Amino acid sequence: MRQVTALPVVGSFADRLLASDLPDLPADRRREAVSFIAHRVDTLPSFTRFGVLVIGIVFRTLSSFPGGWTASRLVLRLPLPFVAEYPRLLRSLAFAYVWEHWPDTGPTGVAA
Repeated sequence: MRQVTALPVVGSFADRLLASDLPDLPADRRREAVSFIAHRVDTLPSFTRFGVLVIGIVFRTLSSFPGGWTASRLVLRLPLPFVAEYPRLLRSLAFAYVWEHWPDTGPTGVAA
């Protein structure tokens, strides 16, 4: 059975999260980091990957509604098991990628 790729599920949320966390990161670098995140999610062990994709589907659905990004950010602040770990996973992968590939990147994502 062919597995579903993670990019359509986690890509839009990861992009919004990075745009919020690193507002000065150039769009091409942000796209590259989002692709890296999706690739890493694709290589997770099956059960972990399943959990990440389920949470990703919930956030993708939530953020598709008007005001969904605001609602997503509110949900992330709730002390729900695993839900708070989702953006931490995406951020850790993105930040590691950004500062590994472009070490001169500033804290807001500005290319130095």
